Amino acid sequence: MDEGNGKAVSRLPVMADVAKVAGVSHQTVSRVLNDAPHVRPATRKKVLAAIRELDYRPNTAARTLVTRRTRTLGVVSFGSTLYGPALMLDSIELAAQASGYFVSVARLRSLDTASVQGAADRLRDQGVEGIVVIAPQLPVVRAIARLSSAVPVVAVGSAGRSRVPMVAVDNEAGAVAATRHLLGLGHRTVHHIAGPPDWLESATRREGWRKELEAVGARVPEPWSGDWSSRSGYEAGRQIVKDPQVTAVFCANDHMALGLLCAVHEAGLTVPEDISVVGFDDIPEGAYFAPPLTTVRQGFEELGRRALELLVEELDSVPRAHNHVLVSPEMVMRRSAGPARQR
Repeated sequence: MDEGNGKAVSRLPVMADVAKVAGVSHQTVSRVLNDAPHVRPATRKKVLAAIRELDYRPNTAARTLVTRRTRTLGVVSFGSTLYGPALMLDSIELAAQASGYFVSVARLRSLDTASVQGAADRLRDQGVEGIVVIAPQLPVVRAIARLSSAVPVVAVGSAGRSRVPMVAVDNEAGAVAATRHLLGLGHRTVHHIAGPPDWLESATRREGWRKELEAVGARVPEPWSGDWSSRSGYEAGRQIVKDPQVTAVFCANDHMALGLLCAVHEAGLTVPEDISVVGFDDIPEGAYFAPPLTTVRQGFEELGRRALELLVEELDSVPRAHNHVLVSPEMVMRRSAGPARQR
């Protein structure tokens, strides 16, 4: 009650209120909130019930003052609707949530060094404990290497020699598997629609494709260059269908594979009877292409989880043997790839 006017004044519940309702000590409530061990299951259940009953919310500002930890991580991303980077961001946010961290996202329009540094500075001003950078292009990797060491940084989506811990899909292994699958179906060689040259995924997928062809002594055709879009796959496809020697094509992503399928259909040819097609990503729509697309699946959930593990290890100064983590991709067999036939 307000002693001045006799009116009831509502206030937010505090930890002492939770302790009173649960019939436990203030320290026990604190241990439950911090998920500490050695709390009896029945006691934990009573405390959690009291928290729900009172709709108690911990005072994060006060906790930060005591623990000097904000439980907040920063993510530097860019405004892309491409399937890979978008799923990377989702996987990182879900993994952070599961680990009890909040996430603050800084989205960029351009991926130059100054923009990445500026985004990292803004996140540091918000008190983030560490930063995850989605780094699909070479300029971003260079920018990460120049970031201040005051806050731990982990890169996702790239692999290479760098002092910065990195997590990436093994794109080269995925491209090798796709190329090997097509060669195993009897195709003399495999053509390639590559992604943009400044993207790390594009470069490593192209390298895996080339290495596998060279390993078996197959001819290495000049690749077509795309920009990840279905339109660029379609434009490459219009040239591909004119060459009767092309019987198999590995596309650096599923959207370009979709464009190729359209061009093949327009030319009066069929997949896989005339041209076999394999993509990369395993987008949800790929199973419903005509025909359903054989592709390489990336483990985005695993990427997010491993990135969070690396960053938390950095925060806790946990020693580890490797700074670079490669997540193995998986071949998904559908009906767009088949035995070689003479066109």
